[in-house]
Amino acid sequence: MEQIITGIIIGVIALTLGFIIGFYVKIKVTEKKAEKILREAENEAEVIKKDKILQAKETYLQIKAEFEEQANEKSLRFSKIEAKQNQREIALNARKEEFAKKQKEIDTKIKELEIKFKEVDTKSKEYEVKQKETETKRKEMETVKLTLSQQLETVEQKNKELDNFKREQIEKLEMLSGLTSEEAKAHLIETIVADARRDSQNIVNDIIEEAKINATKEAKKIVINTIQRVGTEAAVENSVTVFHIENDEIKGRIIGREGRNIRALEAATGIEIIVDDTPEAIVLSGFDPVRREIARLALHQLVTDGRIHPARIEEIVTKTRKQIEEEILEVGKRTCIDLGIHGLHPELIRMVGKMKYRSSYGQNLLQHSRETANLCSIMAAELGLNAKLAKRAGLLHDIGKVPDEDTEMPHALYGMKLAEKFKEKPEVCNAIGAHHDEVEMDNLIAPIIQVCDAISGARPGARREVAENYIKRLKDLEALALSYPGVAKSYAIQAGRELRVIVGSDKVSDKEAEILANSIASKIQTEMTYPGQVKITVIREKRAVSYAK
Repeated sequence: MEQIITGIIIGVIALTLGFIIGFYVKIKVTEKKAEKILREAENEAEVIKKDKILQAKETYLQIKAEFEEQANEKSLRFSKIEAKQNQREIALNARKEEFAKKQKEIDTKIKELEIKFKEVDTKSKEYEVKQKETETKRKEMETVKLTLSQQLETVEQKNKELDNFKREQIEKLEMLSGLTSEEAKAHLIETIVADARRDSQNIVNDIIEEAKINATKEAKKIVINTIQRVGTEAAVENSVTVFHIENDEIKGRIIGREGRNIRALEAATGIEIIVDDTPEAIVLSGFDPVRREIARLALHQLVTDGRIHPARIEEIVTKTRKQIEEEILEVGKRTCIDLGIHGLHPELIRMVGKMKYRSSYGQNLLQHSRETANLCSIMAAELGLNAKLAKRAGLLHDIGKVPDEDTEMPHALYGMKLAEKFKEKPEVCNAIGAHHDEVEMDNLIAPIIQVCDAISGARPGARREVAENYIKRLKDLEALALSYPGVAKSYAIQAGRELRVIVGSDKVSDKEAEILANSIASKIQTEMTYPGQVKITVIREKRAVSYAK
């Protein structure tokens, strides 16, 4: 029995232990599940928390943006209201100031009116006084009027007596002189007219003399102003052109077999081609600058191309001649455009362009003609004449120097003939023909052309010499002056147009200085060759020097 009870007790205990162990195990499992659930719950809670925080932030930002927008709107509204209020205040202040100003003006006007009322009252009283004085004067004037009427009657009576006396005296004079009054008047008028003519002639003579004196001065002034306003540099041309080559081997190719190439070139261009020992140079000689230029350009193309034979030479020369003709026409057109000359005949334009390749006494003809045209325009404007017509005549005055045919006529007459042929105005034709006095001048443009042609050709540096000859001439001038006794220094200036001689004051007197100037001038005339004239100025200076010690 005890074993049974013991077994029961043990079973109950085992069952209890089993239950307790199972319950404990379940508790542990439950705790683990609870921990897991808690972790999951915490994770979910964290996620939910973050979402809520983000939602809250978005809501906050949205509310903040709405609030700021509302605040900005209210601020703008308040600003507009404040601006309107300020404008109203400004307008009110302006109105207030204007009202105050008008009030002051009204007060001022009231005061002025009060003053004027006082003045009017005073003037009214003065007027009454003056009216009384006027009435008194009127009565006095009536009295004077009566007196004057009586005096007028007396004067009329006296005039009648005077007329009668005058008539009697005239009759007596007529009887004594044997002349009627009309004859006496005629004689008196003749005497007055003769005296007036004599006086007027004297006045005219005085005016003419004064005009002659002033004319020279004014003419010099105009010429000097004209020269100062135009300073074109003229290029120097000559009768030869030097063609430079790279090496002397080309000379043989230019000469050709038995000289056939050089003969063909000379025949085609009309220019003498000199091939000598001058290194790297060939000389083109001829008096026609156009032909020299054609020869130079043709030779340049032949040397550049390398094919040099008679057929090729003729082809290149023909092509070059056509090119030069086109260039001549283009130069003429450009010159007319530069000078503002319009309506010139195409043949005259071609002749103007042809002047580029012509020189006169070493001076390029086109440059000379352009300079003369500008000088003529300036001088004509100074004298109140037609400047455009003068410029046209100045440009064309030397077209007779570039004829297309041989002529024995002087270039001025031939140029006038060409101008008449191409329907230029009579003033222009006469100015061209008269600029060297071949024909008589019949207008005021002609002497201007003559003067400006001389200015352009004779001014220092226009027709230059070779540098060595020029320097030698200046040195000869100075040496000639230094050869005289008493001369300390000498200077040739103004391109050899003036010689200034400085002499010692202790060796040469004033009278001797005049004799020295004449002597030097005579010696230069007899011993030297020079363009234009040379002015000799002898300078004698007396200096008194002392030292304070």
